[in-house]
Amino acid sequence: MRLFWKEHVALLLFYLAQMLLVPLLYWLTGEGRPLAIVLYGMLLSASVLAVYLGYRYASHRELYRQLSHPPARGSEGLVPMGESPLPEAVGGLLGRYDRYYREQLHHHRSGMEQHVVFIHRWVHQMKTPLSVIQLTAQELDGAAADSIMEELERLRKGLEMVIYTSRLERFEHDFMVERTPLRQVVNQALAENRRLFIRKGIAPNIQLDESLAVYSDPKWLQFMVGQLLINAANYTEGIGKSVFVHAYEREASTILEIRDEGIGIVKEDLNRVFNPYFTGERGRRHHESTGMGLYLVREVCRRLGHQVELESEPEVGTVVRLRFEARPAAPNITLNEM
Repeated sequence: MRLFWKEHVALLLFYLAQMLLVPLLYWLTGEGRPLAIVLYGMLLSASVLAVYLGYRYASHRELYRQLSHPPARGSEGLVPMGESPLPEAVGGLLGRYDRYYREQLHHHRSGMEQHVVFIHRWVHQMKTPLSVIQLTAQELDGAAADSIMEELERLRKGLEMVIYTSRLERFEHDFMVERTPLRQVVNQALAENRRLFIRKGIAPNIQLDESLAVYSDPKWLQFMVGQLLINAANYTEGIGKSVFVHAYEREASTILEIRDEGIGIVKEDLNRVFNPYFTGERGRRHHESTGMGLYLVREVCRRLGHQVELESEPEVGTVVRLRFEARPAAPNITLNEM
C-alpha cells in the first residue's frame, strides 16, 4: 500500500494544483460562480479520482505486494502479478531474466562439477608417480635422500590442499557427522605430519582424555587439525620447542586447543589471516605459506557448525581453538553413534 501511494504522489499533487487553479480562474475572469457549484465540481472530480485510484490499486495489488515484499530466497518460480498490462509486462520481463540467470547458473554448476572431477582425477594420477619416487628415494642414503623426501612431503601436502579445496565446493555431498574421539583424530594428524615435526625438531605435547569425543566429520576434522599442526610447526623456529594440544569442556561446548611457541602474528594481520590467499608479513618470510590453511579451517567449521578462534602475540606464539557444541548445530546432519 505504501508503494502505491508513493507512485501516485505526483498525480495527487497535480490534481491538488488543478483544484486550486479552477476557482482562481473563475476569480480572474470575473465570472462569479456560487461557492456551492465550485465545491460540487471539486467533489465530483475528487470522486472520479478516488474511483480511478481504487481501480488502479485493485488491478495492480499483486504487483505492489510482490515489489514491497519480495519472495523468500530460494522460492521456486515467479508468482503471477496480475492480468493488467503493466503487471503482465513486468512479470514477463522478470520471467525472461529468471530463465536467463537459471541457465547461467546451470552452466556454471556444470562447469564447476567438471572442474572438480578433473581435479580429483589429476590429484589421484599424481599420487602414483609420487609414490614411485618416494619408494625410490627410500633406497638412497645421505642428505640428498632427505631433501628428496622433504620435497615429496611438500608435494603430497600441496595435492591434499588442492583436493580438499575442490571438495569444499560440494561440501554438502561429502560429509557425515558422527561421534568422533579427539585423541584418535589428533594422533592420526600427527602421524601424517611426523616427518615435518622431526625435521623441525619440534615435540608434540598432547594432553587429551581418551574418552573425550565430539560430533563432527572425522575426515574433515582430521584435515583441519592437520592444517593447524602444519601451521604450528612451520611457524615455530628453533629446535627443542613444543606444540601443545589439549582439550577441555566449557559450559555446553568442547574446546580443542592447539598452541605453538612460534613467531606469532602481528596485530594488524589478525583480522585477515582467515582470508583466502592471505599470508601476511610473517607468512612472506616462510615460503611454505599458501594462505589457504586457515581459510579452509574456517570454512569447514562454518559448514559443520563449529567455531574457530585465534589468539597470537609476536615472538610468543599462536593459540587456535576449535569449539564444538554438545550436539551438531547444522539441522540437516545425519548422526551415526559409535
